[in-house]
Amino acid sequence: MTSVIKTNILRFLIWRPKNISDRNFMMILSLLVGLTAGFLALFLKTGVFYLHGLFLDTLYIKYSRLFLLVLPIIGISLTVLFRLYIIKDFGRHNITAILHSISKLHSRIKSHKIFSSITGAILTAGFGGSVGLESPIISSGSSFGSNLGRVLRMNNKDVTLLLACGSAAGISAIFNTPVAGIVFAIEVLMIDLTRHSLVPLLLSSVSGTIVTFLFYKEGIMFDIQYVEDFNKNIIPYYLFFSVFVAFISLYFTKVFLFFEDWFAKIKSIFIRFVYGATFLGILLFLFPGLYGEGYRGINNLINNNHESLFYGSPFESFMNENILIYLGFFLILALLKVLATSITLGAGGIGGIFAPSVFTGGILGFVFAMSINLIAGENFISVGNFILVGMAGCLTGVLHAPLTGIFLISEITQSYELIVPLMIVSTITYIIVKAIEPNSIFTKQLALRGELITHNKDKA
Repeated sequence: MTSVIKTNILRFLIWRPKNISDRNFMMILSLLVGLTAGFLALFLKTGVFYLHGLFLDTLYIKYSRLFLLVLPIIGISLTVLFRLYIIKDFGRHNITAILHSISKLHSRIKSHKIFSSITGAILTAGFGGSVGLESPIISSGSSFGSNLGRVLRMNNKDVTLLLACGSAAGISAIFNTPVAGIVFAIEVLMIDLTRHSLVPLLLSSVSGTIVTFLFYKEGIMFDIQYVEDFNKNIIPYYLFFSVFVAFISLYFTKVFLFFEDWFAKIKSIFIRFVYGATFLGILLFLFPGLYGEGYRGINNLINNNHESLFYGSPFESFMNENILIYLGFFLILALLKVLATSITLGAGGIGGIFAPSVFTGGILGFVFAMSINLIAGENFISVGNFILVGMAGCLTGVLHAPLTGIFLISEITQSYELIVPLMIVSTITYIIVKAIEPNSIFTKQLALRGELITHNKDKA
């Protein structure tokens, strides 16, 4: 069977140059990669959202919050068993691994990541692991593009482009944001924007978006019904908020890298699992808002359902005693998100830090705006606007990707009313973070090993 497939591929490779030009062939392949990444994102979204609905709306709400102690242990244990005995690979399923493959492995990614990244993410995030879904779908889409290029014996440049098409389509499909998907591939993966790469990236990004838009009506993760107009009189508050977000982004990066190194020093997979799953269960029991990637909580914040993030928490009764205590609990929630994410991944879960950084930024925007309104008067500044701008700012600071943050929120809101605040906060946050920490979470370890040639054009 394998020999028959190889023979047919060879016949196709001989036939193709005579009948399909290289340019048209690349467009066809980028469309195929985009559609595949779109369906992978659809499968990932459906699986995680179904489990969230099952566990949160049934077991947790109807029965007992004690389930929050048990569910993450089940999810991470299933993920660890899946990695040990099915794919037999404990490698990373994140953007760092993709950058490493581009720099050192000629853009080759293991073929099992086409399905293993999203399967592991469903098990991890679906059962409450505090991780994002973006890195797994980027890993899956990139792996499909990389392996498609290898099977068709394409050169390294074209394989890298197909890998980038899979990444762009994954981001586009998971958020329904085609422009942000392209910007991500250029800004984070450092793919050169040329005539050769632009059209394939466009085709893959748009096709990925169309798949989830057609087949998953709830494809957009945020329910944003109204964005208030930009008020130039509150620009000073955006400037001050930028500094706040920048230092929280640095905190996020430092804490994540610290726990990544700490778990790496524990050689036993079983001990890592016991430590991580136990601590995560305790965190979720105390702060249910940390469950999953956090988009449900952000939606509730934007739509003025603030208290829902603490439903079932042992601290719920303290929330209405004092406004400062109230805001303090939200700030603690934001600071603990990176800890929950680090523990989930360190214990053996599969997921990313994209969503946790967005969650942290959204909470910060809420706390900042509520604090200003407490001093200056109710509705002095828009809480919803600062939540959205905080999401972009923290994403920028953690990923070192200001354009991705700007365009992601602009497309999610389906409005450019916030473009000026988004540019202010993202730019200033990026400048401060970059001056203090030159490398992002994704590039720090690669840079220390001298393997980050994707960000150095001379080496590349």
